Amino acid sequence: MENFDQIFTLIAENNNSITLNLDILETGLINIIALIVILVYVGRDFLGSILETRKNDIVTSVQDAEERFNEANKRLNDAQKQLNQANVIINEIKNETIVTKKALLDADVSQSKKDLTTRFTRALATFRSKERQIFLEIKQQIIFLVLKRTAIRAQETFGPKKRATSLINETINKLEGDLL
Repeated sequence: MENFDQIFTLIAENNNSITLNLDILETGLINIIALIVILVYVGRDFLGSILETRKNDIVTSVQDAEERFNEANKRLNDAQKQLNQANVIINEIKNETIVTKKALLDADVSQSKKDLTTRFTRALATFRSKERQIFLEIKQQIIFLVLKRTAIRAQETFGPKKRATSLINETINKLEGDLL
C-alpha cells in the first residue's frame, strides 16, 4: 500500500497534476488489445476443451443422478408392491387362523357333546340298572315278608298239622316260579 501511495506522490510531484494520456502507442492500448486477442484465440481451444470436459462431466453426473433417482423410485414402487403383497398374505393367514380356530373349537364342542352324551348314557344305564336291582331286592323283600306273614297266619289258622305244612310248601313252590 505504501508503494501505491509513493507512485501517486511521484507522479503528482513531477507534473503537478494527473492527466489522461490519449496517445494509443504510448499507453500500450494496442499491446493490451493484441494480448487479449491472442489469449482468446490461443486459449479458446485450451479453455474450450476444459469447459467442454467439465460440461460433459456435469451432464454425465446429472444423467447418473437421474438414473439413480429413477432406479430408487422403481425400487420404492417394488418395495410398496411387496409390502402390499405381504399385507395381503398376512390378512389371508389371519383369516385362515380364524377359520382353523373355529374348526378346532367346533371339533372340541362336538367331541365334548359326544363325551357328555356317552357319560350321560352310561350314567342313565347305571341308574336304570341300580333301579332294577333295588326294585328286585324290594320285590324279594316284599315276597319274603308276604310269605313269612302267610306262613305265620297259616300256622295260626291250621296249627302245627302236617297237612298245613305240606300245603304251604306246595303253594310256596308254585309261587316262587311265578314271582321271580
